[in-house]
Amino acid sequence: MSAHYQRQKFFITRSLRGHSLVQILIYANLAMFTLMVLHGTVLGLGMRVILNPSLELLVAWWAQFWPYALAGEIWRCLSYAYMHGGIIHLGFNMIVLYQVGPLIESEIGWQRFFTVYSITAIFATLAGLVIHPNVVVVGASGALFGIFGFAVSYYHRVGGSLGIQRRNFLFQWIVIALVFGFVVGADNAAHVGGLISGAAFGWLIPTTIRAQRKTDGLFNILAWLLAALTAASLIAVIVTLAIRYL
Repeated sequence: MSAHYQRQKFFITRSLRGHSLVQILIYANLAMFTLMVLHGTVLGLGMRVILNPSLELLVAWWAQFWPYALAGEIWRCLSYAYMHGGIIHLGFNMIVLYQVGPLIESEIGWQRFFTVYSITAIFATLAGLVIHPNVVVVGASGALFGIFGFAVSYYHRVGGSLGIQRRNFLFQWIVIALVFGFVVGADNAAHVGGLISGAAFGWLIPTTIRAQRKTDGLFNILAWLLAALTAASLIAVIVTLAIRYL
């Protein structure tokens, strides 16, 4: 076990000041939700859009809707993970990301974290294509379950008392979140899709710094490519809506 790993605390909490990847992801989600709410208010939907935006508004803001994605709007496979169905939905996901994300980011670096986060979001929505292709889906939870799945398998491989403690704790989160999802009718297809794909990443990414350095180049390329695709998808949402309504 590396000295870097031993020095880490169970949770790493930080101010939202700075520019870690987790902070950028949180700000991006907050910004997209704020813009959607403002748009809904301008359209005369009232402030209820904060708690329960309409399906029409979510689809307009490029929520995942596979009939449209398969018709050419493939950007929905990424943009949906930055849209949320109300402030409670947004708040819950961002709190989870804020609590768990910094630990994983500091462990494997922002490039691997963002690669896992983005690719598991894609696998999560692919699971939705298989289970419920005609359902509108939004939210970061598929990607968050990907991070959970990654962390459980990764820390299982790390071993040691701290690694096993983290594995067990995060596994408990998974169980609670899945049960909660069934109770409230959340998109558990996306949750499971993200979870399984994340667990696969946890078995593939090396657990030592020396071994991780050998794949730094690969993950740098993947991370920047995914960052460009994500930025393009979110910008496309805003530009498309601006052209349509201005």
